[in-house]
Amino acid sequence: MSAASETLTDVPVGGLLDRERIIAQPGFNRWLVPPAALAIHLCIGMAYGFSVFWLPLTQAVGVTERVACADLTLLSALFTMSCDWRVSDLGWIYTLFFVLLGCSAAIWGGWLERAGPRKAGVVAAFCWCGGIAIAALGVMLHQLWMMWLGAGVIGGIGLGLGYISPVSTLIKWFPDRRGMATGMAIMGFGGGAMIGAPLADMLMNAFKSPDSVGVWQTFLVMAAIYFVFMMGGAFGYRIPPAGWRPDGWTPPAKSAKSMITARHVHLRDAHKTKQFWLIWAVLTLNVSAGIGVIGMASPMLQEIFGGRLIGSPELTFGALDASQKTAIAAIAAGFAGLLSLFNIGGRFFWASLSDKIGRKNTYYAFFLIGIVLYALAPTAAHMGSQVAFVLMFCVILSMYGGGFATIPAYLADIFGTQFVGAIHGRLLTAWATAGIIGPVVVNYIREAQINAGIPREQVYDFTMYILAGMLLLGLVCNMLVKPLADKWYMSDEEVASLQAKTAAADSGPTGSFGIGRGGFDAKALAAWAVVGIPILWGVWITLQKTAALF
Repeated sequence: MSAASETLTDVPVGGLLDRERIIAQPGFNRWLVPPAALAIHLCIGMAYGFSVFWLPLTQAVGVTERVACADLTLLSALFTMSCDWRVSDLGWIYTLFFVLLGCSAAIWGGWLERAGPRKAGVVAAFCWCGGIAIAALGVMLHQLWMMWLGAGVIGGIGLGLGYISPVSTLIKWFPDRRGMATGMAIMGFGGGAMIGAPLADMLMNAFKSPDSVGVWQTFLVMAAIYFVFMMGGAFGYRIPPAGWRPDGWTPPAKSAKSMITARHVHLRDAHKTKQFWLIWAVLTLNVSAGIGVIGMASPMLQEIFGGRLIGSPELTFGALDASQKTAIAAIAAGFAGLLSLFNIGGRFFWASLSDKIGRKNTYYAFFLIGIVLYALAPTAAHMGSQVAFVLMFCVILSMYGGGFATIPAYLADIFGTQFVGAIHGRLLTAWATAGIIGPVVVNYIREAQINAGIPREQVYDFTMYILAGMLLLGLVCNMLVKPLADKWYMSDEEVASLQAKTAAADSGPTGSFGIGRGGFDAKALAAWAVVGIPILWGVWITLQKTAALF
């Protein structure tokens, strides 16, 4: 023990952001790492809540009423200073978020493994918060291209780096609870909008004036708040020394059918395996089904149930007057908030459950339960049972979030932990793909149904069956995932060489080295309070808005 401690103490101290600088020392508590990850994920998770800005920004020029231009095209909208933007013009930022998230995670995942999570977290903070600040300038100057570039492109790169920054680190800190560890962090991405959206609404109302809708001021304040939290999270990261393991834990025994390997696949080889592409398809299909529903949650509830939401079941959506539509829009906002809450809870619940039942079985549950719920949703809608309909989609969204939180542990089980962050980054191109497929399927089928004269309360029926079909394909892909052949794994010598390059001084006998102990001591509780209090506030606000649904 003393020899190991001396070895760790002799770690060369590089620059403040260098990987060698953040190797944990004896006495470090591993429970300090998840709140650091949450601090970053809660900030970048506001990407889900950016739609709160769309309607105010459609009146950025007129302020009190929209200045519409009949000849406005997407290209002219990028540069106009006299016409108000349309929601469809602004919505491209949402698409850019998730396309750039997936692409940047894939491109820079390997760099992250070499540079370490602290440096990646700092770069993510500058990109995400700097991108929002550039977007604020775009609103001030009324230049949509600047918003696309700032929030969408630069901010999207920050999303990708921030999203994957803690994954490899957490899996290495919690080899005994891989699913729970990644679930704790990644639930923050689902919860970011639950906190950020009501905060943004409060700030916009505070900054609103006869000359401004209050958006650019809100962007700047939120960018400053997020920068503080993200930098705190980045500097809270620590990585375990090579050979570290929790006290009293031994790796599970390898069996012929085991889906958990104790070996490692190199980043250069992971994408050459069929298992990588099967898991890619699994994530793509699970996310495509869920993300399309998230994007249309509010109008879907309003159009399907119409007057039933306000106690007038005889009124369809088209028969409602302006005040009634305003009333049901507020109720639908509660539905969107409730979905967000289940999205968050599902990330922790399903990922933790996967530690007990296995990652493959967890995805079987996602697909089988999802197929049944999507197939039954139209029936619940035709029966007029809004409670059943809402509960069905709450479960569906819990599995959507659970899919994201479970996938890093699934990858670690199959490919090992040495390059899991970079492999996860490449796999997130599935998210970028799903970010296009899901909304396109839901939105275009809806438009086609409306144009065909289908009543609005029935336009989503066909969509639900299509989404159920997607999940059926996902079920087949998950069924085909098998353990890797031995030829794909690195030799013990190659692994030792890689670990020596990234942490040359931390080699030593396998053990805890006095690291990782402490549980929820005072320091850990303080760190959890910093992220826990905003989460509780967001939950409280969401539950208040949701009450009208029931």
